[in-house]
Amino acid sequence: MQRIIKNGQIVDETWRLLPKDTTMDGLSNCDDLIVPLALWVEHAHALKARDGGLGVWLDAGEEIEEIAEHLSNFQVIALNFPSFTDGRHCSTAYLLRTRYGYKGEVRAIGDVLRDQLFALKRCGFDAFALREDKDPEDALKAFADFSEVYQASSDQPQPLFRRRA
Repeated sequence: MQRIIKNGQIVDETWRLLPKDTTMDGLSNCDDLIVPLALWVEHAHALKARDGGLGVWLDAGEEIEEIAEHLSNFQVIALNFPSFTDGRHCSTAYLLRTRYGYKGEVRAIGDVLRDQLFALKRCGFDAFALREDKDPEDALKAFADFSEVYQASSDQPQPLFRRRA
């Protein structure tokens, strides 16, 4: 069973992340599922009628605006990082928290490394599914790498110079 970092703790993964080529055939009615955006778009009505929890995942290049009016349907929004150098979803997480006021779980998936965690948390992520070859115990240390931040972000709306004034 995969373990993820959620709200600063290592927990067992309870959600099932479905691959892009998933169809509705054979999906359990009660599992907690994180479905690809395309499956949501095609089968939103049936997915909402299920008994289990519902999340959606967006690949890099897929925009949050495609589901903005449906955010209340999702307990989890997972944002895929196909490469650790692809930071497009940092903006997506920030928009979810600030523009859309999303209060559910925002999870980083894909090529997620320890070095990214501090910055991803500041953007609005609160859960992290690390790359399989990475140690979550070691990754937890990333949240203590810096004692102060200068810039404003979703976790600290005022920059340091405003907080000191």
